[in-house]
Amino acid sequence: MAGSDKERDWDKEMAEVDRLLKKLPNADPTLGRGASDEPTAKRPSLSTVTPRSGVAPLGGGGRVGTWAKVVLGVLVAVGVAPGIWPYTHGCGLHLIFYLAGVTTVIAAGLWSSISSWKRRLGAAHVISQLLIIWGILLLTREVLPRVGARATAVWICPDVTPTPR
Repeated sequence: MAGSDKERDWDKEMAEVDRLLKKLPNADPTLGRGASDEPTAKRPSLSTVTPRSGVAPLGGGGRVGTWAKVVLGVLVAVGVAPGIWPYTHGCGLHLIFYLAGVTTVIAAGLWSSISSWKRRLGAAHVISQLLIIWGILLLTREVLPRVGARATAVWICPDVTPTPR
């Protein structure tokens, strides 16, 4: 069996592997050569080089965009607050539009939460989490009275029949 194996020139094979690795984008020529894993000025950490690693690169435009998402979510959350929403939302289409607004608060909270987490913006992340909680509370406030055996509110408005004169 030992006679059937070809003798390999491992130095030649490894040189070929190194040549192919150098063609890759963001390739580190010292990979696996005993170099320290500490980031240096010549070789920064991978998290700041590769945006695909899950950590967004540091920059001013990303922070402004994240805060814009947070502010947008807060404005929508204030707009659908029970005392500020300008329409009744007891049943029918008014209720559907109100629930769409509340769902938008939750979506904006999730959207800004992901963005603030990636950019490591603590205050923005806390506000985003509060937006999510606020949206869930508003949604629960409207849905719970309309479900279950003791439902006290209706989803669809009853037809109003005109009284004969």
